[in-house]
Amino acid sequence: MNKTSQTAEKPEAKFKVGAVRASIWKWTNTTKDGRQFTQRKAVLDRAYKDANGQWQHTNSYDTNDVPKAILAMQKAFEYMTTKNGESDTAEEEVQ
Repeated sequence: MNKTSQTAEKPEAKFKVGAVRASIWKWTNTTKDGRQFTQRKAVLDRAYKDANGQWQHTNSYDTNDVPKAILAMQKAFEYMTTKNGESDTAEEEVQ
C-alpha cells in the first residue's frame, strides 16, 4: 500500500473565478519499495453565505457556476502540468 502525506497545511496555489475556487494541494507519496514522488491534486469548491450570514463552502454548482468551475479547473490544470516540481505558492483571481 502507498503511504500518502500532505506536505503543507495550505494549498500550494488557488485559482478563483467569482465564488468558485480551485485549490492545488501538493502531496508526497511513498511506494512499497520506499521511493518518494510528489503529486498535485486539485480541489474545487464554491463559497456562499448561509442564512446566518456565515461563509460556507460546497461542491455543488448551479448553471452560472459551471463556466466558472471550468475556467478555474483549466487554470489549475495549466499550473499542475507546467509546475515541474517548483514549490512557489500562487494565487490568482480570474475576472
